Amino acid sequence: MKARDDSALGGFWAQALGWGVSSEGPGVTNLEPEGFVYPDPVAVCVDLIVSSEPKTVKNRVHVDLATTSAAHQEQVVARLKDLGATVADVGQGEVPWTVMADPEGNEFCVLDPRPLYRDTGPIAAVVVDCADPRAMARFWSEATDWTLHEVTDQGARLRSAKGVGPYLEFVRTPDVKSGWNRVHLDVRPYPGDDPAVEAARLRSLGATAVDLGQDVPWRVLADPEGNEFCLLTPG
Repeated sequence: MKARDDSALGGFWAQALGWGVSSEGPGVTNLEPEGFVYPDPVAVCVDLIVSSEPKTVKNRVHVDLATTSAAHQEQVVARLKDLGATVADVGQGEVPWTVMADPEGNEFCVLDPRPLYRDTGPIAAVVVDCADPRAMARFWSEATDWTLHEVTDQGARLRSAKGVGPYLEFVRTPDVKSGWNRVHLDVRPYPGDDPAVEAARLRSLGATAVDLGQDVPWRVLADPEGNEFCLLTPG
């Protein structure tokens, strides 16, 4: 997630999720559950990277937060308001979930209680807007080891093959992608894997290389709909 102030925004999300905070270097704030050990799929961690680029459009990637009851949903919304979030209108109309924005305007949803998300942890799902959920699900299920749980013309849902942690969901939308995504996915080879081999495999599935003109230790790629994602070094 790009951030004007990675430390401040990281503090908000750490409190929102109940996670620990660390930093791998200047301008980077890392969030993960206490005691988390990669590559345990029980959580999708959050990295905030400082950026001077302003937010100008609705994010194509956002997180949905899980709740356990109507009362819990109300409590979560109230607590997030106290932390600096605001209720947002993205044209959702009358819906049972609450659309909010973090202190830098990044949209997210506090979901109504749903049995599907009862064991996901605080993040129910990472949601990606797209034109073709079937094609996106095909690419991302092959790109990762995640299992396809549901796919229609309107949406698709993946989850770790171990059946734990949040879902990765693709939702059909008429909106056209504009500019670099402020929130994007990072993927990481398993320890011992060759990043060059993994990059070639992802390209064979339909990813394309993105040249940022920077000397960085990770590779930047784009999925078939042009959503940027980073292929990190194995860890």
